[in-house]
This record gives sequence, C-alpha cells and structure tokens, in this order.
Amino acid sequence: MQHDNIILIGMPGCGKSTIGVVLAKAIGYHFTDTDLLIQSTYGCKLQELIDREGAASFLRKEEETVLAFRPEHTVVATGGSVVYSEAAMRHLADRGTVVYLRRSLDGILSHLGDWSRRGIALPAGMGIDGLYAERTPLYERYAQVTVDCEGKEISGIVREIEAALGL
Repeated sequence: MQHDNIILIGMPGCGKSTIGVVLAKAIGYHFTDTDLLIQSTYGCKLQELIDREGAASFLRKEEETVLAFRPEHTVVATGGSVVYSEAAMRHLADRGTVVYLRRSLDGILSHLGDWSRRGIALPAGMGIDGLYAERTPLYERYAQVTVDCEGKEISGIVREIEAALGL
C-alpha cells in the first residue's frame, strides 16, 4: 500500500476532518479538507453552492476540485460525496491509501447536529438514513483500509489508523 498520502472517506459526521488533523499532527503530514478547497475555489460555503446550483452541479464541482488536487505527504479529509465520482476516487487512490472511517447511522446522527447547514449533497426527498444506505456500499468499495470509529476516542482511532498502515 502507498502511504505518501492518507485519504479519509466516510459519511458526514464520521470525524474525517477532526481525525485527519490529529492524524496529520501525529505522523508529521500536512492536512487538507477537500470541502474547504471547494469553498476556497468557489468563494462560498458548500451549502450556498448546493442551494444556488443544485446537488448535481455541486458534485461536478467537487469532482473537478479533487481531480485538480495533487497532495503530497498529506492526510486528506474528503467530502462524504466524493465516492459518487469514480474518476475522483481513482485519482485519490493513485496518490495514497484510502481509509474508510465507518460509524453507525446512530453515531452519524449524534455527531451531525444540524445537518441542514453542513453542505451535504442530499438528493431531494432523501433523508440521512437513505443517504447512509446509498453511500455505505461505495465507501466499502473504495476502502483499502476500514477503521470502525463507533464509540472510540479520537486518539484510539488515530492509533488504529497508524497500526493498520504500519506507521
């Protein structure tokens, strides 16, 4: 497995950004959140972009942003919807090891809080439970390493990732 970069995937609220920052500090890597790259590129919050242009347009912009991204020695927290783009996932997997941070639906709901403002590309009429059911097989498909985050402290999750990657 290639460890030049560590790519974190998972549902919104699973802890990608928080765990990513702590992991990057622990192993001496840079940290990038692709949601923040999108916000910087388009000059607005994710939710504003989704509200203004729709989920399909947002997903295209996410894919374009990820395909243009060339991380080096970086822990990357991706947006939860990146797995809808096979091209983006291939691009990321070619540059590092993809780690799925798995958490139960209940765990996701308890961490999300007010998800209506988080910039989640949620199809019309679908709730978080439907999104969870739709995305989980995609996370499992692209994962090279899966870490169960349920009921665990951040430091323990970071240690599990380090051990799984032999860091």
